[in-house]
Order: sequence, then C-alpha cells, then structure tokens
Amino acid sequence: MRDNSILVKGAEQMGIVLSDKQQQQFETYYDYLVAQNEVMNLTAITEYKEVLTKHFLDSLFLAQSLKEFAGKKVLDLGTGAGFPGIPLKIAFPETEFVLMDSLNKRIGFLNRVIDLLDLKKITAVHARAEEAARKSEYREQFDYCVSRAVARLATLSEFCIPFVKPGGSFISYKAGDCREECEEAKNAIKILGGKLISAKEMFLPDTEIARTFVMIRKEKHTPEKYPRGQGKPLKQPL
Repeated sequence: MRDNSILVKGAEQMGIVLSDKQQQQFETYYDYLVAQNEVMNLTAITEYKEVLTKHFLDSLFLAQSLKEFAGKKVLDLGTGAGFPGIPLKIAFPETEFVLMDSLNKRIGFLNRVIDLLDLKKITAVHARAEEAARKSEYREQFDYCVSRAVARLATLSEFCIPFVKPGGSFISYKAGDCREECEEAKNAIKILGGKLISAKEMFLPDTEIARTFVMIRKEKHTPEKYPRGQGKPLKQPL
C-alpha cells in the first residue's frame, strides 16, 4: 500500500480511526477515480497525496460539525465524483447515504464504486434537485443534507432544505470566509423553514486549507412551492 499516513493521521485528528479494510477501500476508490478520470471529467485533482487531503480528508472533515451521525440518513446533493458522500460512507458504514447528481454518467461511476468497495445502505440517484424534492420518497426524508456543490448559499438552501426533515440539518461546505453569503441567505433560509445555526471556519489537519461549515437547522416544513423549477433558484435567489 502507498504511504497513506496523511489520510490515517488526519482522520485520527478528527477522531476517526480507519481500519485496514477502510484504508483499502480508500485505495481502491482512488485508483478507480483516477482511471475513470481519463475518460470522463470527474476531478482536476489526481495526484495521490492531494486527493487524500483535498478530497478524502476534506470530505471526512464534515464529521467535525455533527454531534450525531452514525445511524442517520444522509443526502449528498450534487455529489459529483462522490464527495463528501463516499468518504463519509467508508468512515461511517452504519449511516445510510443517498448520493444524488444530475449527470447520469457520474451515477454510473458511483454505482461501480459502490460495488467495488462493497458498500451497503447507500444508493446513487440520477435526478435534478428541484424535481426529486417534490417526490414523497425524498422530500423531508433526511436527517442531514450535505453539499460541497459550488453555488451561493441562498440557492443551495432552496435546493437542499426541502429534503431535510424538521429537526434535521443542512450542512454546506464553503471555502474560507462566507459571512457575507450567510447574511444574504438569511431570508431564503427563513422562508424555507430553516434557521442559520453556525458558520464555523476550520483548517484541515496540518494544512492552511480553510473550510467553513454552515449549519442550518430545519425548524418547520418547507412550503410546497419550493424548490422552484425552471432554474429560478439560480437566476432569482430568494
């Protein structure tokens, strides 16, 4: 096995102890990610140690913001190549995950990863957020919705909050300082039934890479008309 001490030690600093099996799952995931990246656009980051830090540890870092995670039901919206969902699933095998993405090619990739790693209680779903959030099997069915997707927080909130059950939380990954973004999203969050709880800036272990985790708690049901269709969350944020 390659020198994966960055991953193992970084995870330990987060309170996550990776077994030999889990370490091998990350190795297999890396190999398949890089191989498939030759034929489809999955990531601009392919160097081994960079993937360990900027994808795997970055994904696991989310666990620092959650008090209760094991045994919950989590939606990773706009999962792309499986971040943060697949690394979190490897680390927390008893947690149920749904990975959702609008590009079917990526869903095919994720299903192959799920098979290769022999992961259970995880599903990859091809769907657009504004359509899936209107289906009873997804709307307000999750304890947590997480997203590393690149969009303004007001837009992400409209896509993500409808999936969260009252009492659950939406956690958004942001890079660096996002106070202005949080301020401009407050109206949208309130309309959607949420409340901004915290925006905690943290640094990945042994790096200068800053991440802010925005925690939004779902306090009441989202009005039925949200999320809006026809690209309105992007074009006309609440």
